[in-house]
Amino acid sequence: MNVLVLNGSPKGENSITLQSVLYLEKLCEKTKFEYLHVGQRIRAYEKDFTPCAEALARAELILFCYPVYTFLAPAQLHRFIELMKEHGVDLRGKWATQLSTSKHFYDITAHRFIRDNCADLGLRYVRGLSADMEDLLKEAGRREARAFLRRVFWCMKEGVAEPALYEAGGKPAWTGIAPTIPAELPKGSGRVTLVTDLSHDENGRLRAMIDAFIARTDCAVRVIDLAAIRIDGGCLGCFHCAADGSCVYRDGFDRFLREEVQAGDATVYAFTIRDHSMGSRFKLYDDRQFCNGHRTVTMGRPVGYLISGPLDREENLRTLIEARSQVGGNPLAGIATDQRDPDAELEALAKRLSYALNTDARQPANFYGVGGMKIFRDLIWQMQGLMREDHRFYKAHGFYDFPQKQRGKMAAMYLVGGMMKNKKLSRKLGGKMTEGMLMPYRKVLEKAAEQK
Repeated sequence: MNVLVLNGSPKGENSITLQSVLYLEKLCEKTKFEYLHVGQRIRAYEKDFTPCAEALARAELILFCYPVYTFLAPAQLHRFIELMKEHGVDLRGKWATQLSTSKHFYDITAHRFIRDNCADLGLRYVRGLSADMEDLLKEAGRREARAFLRRVFWCMKEGVAEPALYEAGGKPAWTGIAPTIPAELPKGSGRVTLVTDLSHDENGRLRAMIDAFIARTDCAVRVIDLAAIRIDGGCLGCFHCAADGSCVYRDGFDRFLREEVQAGDATVYAFTIRDHSMGSRFKLYDDRQFCNGHRTVTMGRPVGYLISGPLDREENLRTLIEARSQVGGNPLAGIATDQRDPDAELEALAKRLSYALNTDARQPANFYGVGGMKIFRDLIWQMQGLMREDHRFYKAHGFYDFPQKQRGKMAAMYLVGGMMKNKKLSRKLGGKMTEGMLMPYRKVLEKAAEQK
């Protein structure tokens, strides 16, 4: 059997993720592993895709191997998927799976992205392995890796593939004609930075949506087209920025991010759906934001989206958008699309964004935000010696809310637990326990009544 490993890590052979694949290779006697370091050599493959096409043609199983970067696969792997589609390589009927490493921070959206693109390419997909970065160093992790490979080979032998979750087809309802633009509104309610990628706006729909949004909002809008911004390369995962706050690239991107993008009071992202996400150029921009480490430096600033394409068919992309808003602490003002009623959606987005800018519109975190930040909290605490800038930020903002530090509450719960365990005392207390739990809330209500 021929296995083609598409290594999406920019570190190439030095990738931690790749080590898991190399470990599995050593267990296979009759299986040939071939490697394309697409994350490291993406510029070369853009110039000459021939060796990639030949390797893909030889492969029976394609293994996407990558570290999770900002909710998805690295931008370099995004670009390689685009190249596979642009060159029309026929992969129908071949098998595919994936192996990623991360701290399980939104590995679900990364895996769904790869799975949906496998469906686009006609590949028969087998559920992948999402491993912790250090799993290979533990026997339990190695055992899970071996079990994963056995399952993949069994699925191939028995012809058992996962069903496609994405229904191909479907077109936006909008004809491309710009929505009706109302009378010009006075500017001044806030500064909005609108970040877009117009390189794939072939029919002009996204540009029309941007123009219509600007006409509707009472904010001052600055449009930044990523196609015109210098970005020398994708994130290298070197952690240099986490240590001292600076990026190893000298293209000025970190300064551009601070002084241009983050200078606004709110951010609107505008893109055309491409390969079930925002496209490789936008992903390149997202990955390079790692120069802020894991620091949520724009907390409290509202965010909105202008999206051209069938968003209603992209469940994973919708999840990603909400999750990013939650983890970053950015109130989601809304999403306007060109699918059904762009006039109404653009109007609503403009109004909600203005409201968010003129009020304290912070939204309470849901599971996406709470769970994601707790993963980062524990990670930064453990790696504070290396990730010093992140550690300072987390300390300053009180993110280290470890439950074991709440000794008073824990002691109270031990007391209550002991009382509940005593049957005689428990019967005597009866409904008084509930009354006791409600007491602090009633005090809040009483205080509110006094302030009328």
